Amino acid sequence: MWPDRRILDLFHIELPIIQAPMAGPVFADMVIAVAEAGGLGSLPTANLSPEQTRSELETIRRHTRKPINVNFFCHVPPVIDPAREAAWRQRLGPYFAELGVAPPADLTARSARAPFDDALCRLVEEFTPEIVSFHFGLPEASLLARVRATGAVIISSATTVDEARWLEAHGCDAIIAQGAEAGGHRGIFLGSDPLIEAASQAGTIALVPQVVDAVKVPVIATGGIADARGIVAAFALGAAAVQIGTAYLFCPEARVAAPHRAALRQAKDNTTALTNIFTGRPARGQLNRAMRELGPLTPDAPAFPLAGQALAPLKAAAEATGSGDFGSLWSGQAARLGRRDRDLPAGELTRALAAETQALMGTVSLSSRSR
Repeated sequence: MWPDRRILDLFHIELPIIQAPMAGPVFADMVIAVAEAGGLGSLPTANLSPEQTRSELETIRRHTRKPINVNFFCHVPPVIDPAREAAWRQRLGPYFAELGVAPPADLTARSARAPFDDALCRLVEEFTPEIVSFHFGLPEASLLARVRATGAVIISSATTVDEARWLEAHGCDAIIAQGAEAGGHRGIFLGSDPLIEAASQAGTIALVPQVVDAVKVPVIATGGIADARGIVAAFALGAAAVQIGTAYLFCPEARVAAPHRAALRQAKDNTTALTNIFTGRPARGQLNRAMRELGPLTPDAPAFPLAGQALAPLKAAAEATGSGDFGSLWSGQAARLGRRDRDLPAGELTRALAAETQALMGTVSLSSRSR
């Protein structure tokens, strides 16, 4: 028995484990495996075109009828600042010379990270995923209403109690409480400057119970949760489910470049940092040369998501030599806890986490926070 069944009943899943939608490493095969294992598989679309998103959704629907989550970014498109772009290009100049590659012709070219729009909304209407999640708040009211009309359960990430209350007031059916330990992008959407807001982001153990106390909808804990101990702790804090990211990066289904995988295998508790140099918004990853020398956080980086345009040729050149010096090695602080004697396939990992959690729960007493 699980201490709080609200997410299980809301999502119609068997296990309160959500595989995080990690853009880049996660595609249809991982989503299918997690869904078939009884958890919630999540398809990230942030790096996909509408055509690529369609292809992944078609694959998923051919192989499973279990509930799935499709995740979208809903950031505000950046305002182009030619002076800032030129300064960033100049700052990266020595690296281009060192690696012998040319900088991209246009740093302001449209990024693959597009916010949720009519084209993506039409895909939701066509494929009707059971759960639709958003990062960086929610889309405009008319688009959100169309998603709601499909019958989808709507969730989004909050990094503060204020954001959680805002999401509940604007129609979210559940809220992901994202602690500072989480890998990848902060879900920050309130406040004037994400860099300032990230500096004061609460950790999972502090954030989750405050969000649980502040809202009536069920809460999903994420950030620094990579094994049964973290899952049980999240339940004790009042969460109805957990969202796990970094632990799934060790799965064979994860499309992780060799330098990224090596960094994860060597990760320690103090080897990650928040950085904005790769995209323009703060995100947690394993420390590398670019983060140490350019940041980790700097006001010089172009606005999200343009900062990564200039670094792309450097990343490609470095990875060709087996180096992760210029790539975004996204990772949470608990990567070491996600390592096992062997890398489990995503479905097997989901079942193992659930079984290990049930066994551990048998040794501790958890009071239900069901409302």
